[in-house]
Amino acid sequence: MAADDPRKNIEPSLEPDPALPGEDEEATLPEIEEEFPLEGLAGGSAGRDVIARYARLAPSAPGVYRMLAANGDVLYVGKAKNIRKRILSYARPTGHVTRIARMIAVTASIEFVSTETETEALLLEANLIKRLRPRFNVLLRDDKSFPYIMITGDHVSPQICKHRGARTRKGDYYGPFASVWAVNRTITALERAFLIRSCSDAVYESRTRPCLLHQIKRCAAPCTGEISHEAYADLVREARGFLSGRSSRVKEQLAADMDAASAAMDYERAAVLRDRLSALSAIQSQQGINLRGTDEADVFAAHQEGGYTCVEVFFFRAGQNWGNRAYFPKADRSLSAAEVLGEFLAQFYDDKPCPRAILLSHAIEEAALLAEALSIKSGHRVQVLTPSRGEKKLVVDHAAANAREALGRKLADTASQQRLLAGLAAAFGLPRPPRRIEVYDNSHIQGTNAVGAMIVAGPEGFRKNQYRKFNIRSQDITPGDDYGMMREVLTRRFKRLMDEAAPAPGAASGAGGDDNGSGHDHAEGPWDDASPWPDLVLIDGGEGQLGAARAVLDELGVKHVALVGIAKGPDRDAGRETFFMTGRPSFKLPARDPVLYFVQRLRDEAHRFAIGSHRQKRRKDIREAGLQEIPGIGPTRKRALLRHFGTLKAIERASLADLAQVGGINAETARRVYEFFHENAK
Repeated sequence: MAADDPRKNIEPSLEPDPALPGEDEEATLPEIEEEFPLEGLAGGSAGRDVIARYARLAPSAPGVYRMLAANGDVLYVGKAKNIRKRILSYARPTGHVTRIARMIAVTASIEFVSTETETEALLLEANLIKRLRPRFNVLLRDDKSFPYIMITGDHVSPQICKHRGARTRKGDYYGPFASVWAVNRTITALERAFLIRSCSDAVYESRTRPCLLHQIKRCAAPCTGEISHEAYADLVREARGFLSGRSSRVKEQLAADMDAASAAMDYERAAVLRDRLSALSAIQSQQGINLRGTDEADVFAAHQEGGYTCVEVFFFRAGQNWGNRAYFPKADRSLSAAEVLGEFLAQFYDDKPCPRAILLSHAIEEAALLAEALSIKSGHRVQVLTPSRGEKKLVVDHAAANAREALGRKLADTASQQRLLAGLAAAFGLPRPPRRIEVYDNSHIQGTNAVGAMIVAGPEGFRKNQYRKFNIRSQDITPGDDYGMMREVLTRRFKRLMDEAAPAPGAASGAGGDDNGSGHDHAEGPWDDASPWPDLVLIDGGEGQLGAARAVLDELGVKHVALVGIAKGPDRDAGRETFFMTGRPSFKLPARDPVLYFVQRLRDEAHRFAIGSHRQKRRKDIREAGLQEIPGIGPTRKRALLRHFGTLKAIERASLADLAQVGGINAETARRVYEFFHENAK
């Protein structure tokens, strides 16, 4: 097949189709209007000609298509039962909503692939959307994996722990849970109820006496033989039964055992069983609203307000509520709640296990197709339902109320953030509120394990998925040279940015930059993270750091980015910071100015991230070099510490008193070990 043939195969993907021509038109996202103004697109005739030409080559079969811009960027990924008919629908001169008209106008080529069934096309669509993040699709913004509870299956005394990521270790996995907090709370309750160990295998093997968890009745201490392996296996079996939905049977058995122990006047055992029953009741009392007739289900409720959508997800497993999470997908305002929900679901289950029932607040157009696709993917029957009455409807309504409240909080936070950004622009003399702020900081100890860090913030708050850390590589930098580190970090960051993206038109420059007024103002719509170029760069440092940063940007020819240096006040007091900008005298902000608090929060977040990255690197070096790096610690004392605590992480967490109790470790050596792990990073 020719290299330029549009019938180019693409890897599988999954994601719903765009709004079809002829739907009611509403307002579009301001960022799309800004990036693709219809006035300059000649009515989209060139795009329609391209689409008509590719439609002649498209197969009349199910499949997935990608619409591409002239620079190769993917504009949209969609699926269709008949690719040719779907593509031809875009070639019509009228009847398109504004969002689709903009997409058509900038389309330069189309790629497509046939599939055997429409179900395969639906499954094909989602991973492409998640991987390519097309401009005109609904995008699942928060795509972190969910935490699970794992009971290991490769040890004589199984461990209970939280797990996130690939399931490579043998064991039983229970979840998903909405948050790590929910997992930790449940594990603590399960420890009280079933006395299962949570320590690592290395700690288990090194124990010579029961740990504190045994003393507070949260572990049966199989490590030191306080319980036989057979009796411990019974506890693990009960925990697995409880997490698998057989909680009533487990509670009944515990109650019967407690009565039998009491009748036999074994009051100590009866008291232990009583405490375990109480812990189980506490778990169930914290679940809130539950689905009594359904063992496992996910509940999705969408709410729209102000042109934005919140999707609230509740997880029910083993007949229990395992938490909820709010999502704010990036979607065009012309899409209804049902359309956003339909596109959201396909992406949501692309890399997550699917329950047997999915309950929705809005009926989606392709519910049957989605149910079939998820059934094939998960290997069991999946129902996609929109309940209209009964207990399931009450649960959906409860999720909808949470979605409404979550979106209200998000909009309020965004409005507050917009006011702070406007105040920031006024304080620093920027032509408009910044859409993307980057804050840089360095961390090291006497020049060792030097790390540079960049955090990103915008109208929606911190963008943690765009944080970056930079291991300082240059051999020419004198240890402890903060200016040299900052030069290296900014050089690497902006060189890469210049290679990957052109500067945003009309980017804010402020003092020290060039703003010729040729650009246009940013739109007011929140949550726009399209441009990778910062409007404002904050440097943790004074005039010297600012000069080093400005020299780097001048050398690279970057003139459109505003630079501000933040020097800590006398005695490093918060609230007395001095700000430095090129071409402007240094200045302070009023002590109780909300903008000052906002800048402090940005700087502190950069400091936290830099120190965390530095400590992570230092711990890695310690593992490689060994404890001998600590003065006074040789091979003998290293073995004594590891034999007592089990792992380096346990040594790092140990108190000074615990370290001093290790055989062969005197008070002075214990102090050195403690200070080595707890020395404050610069």
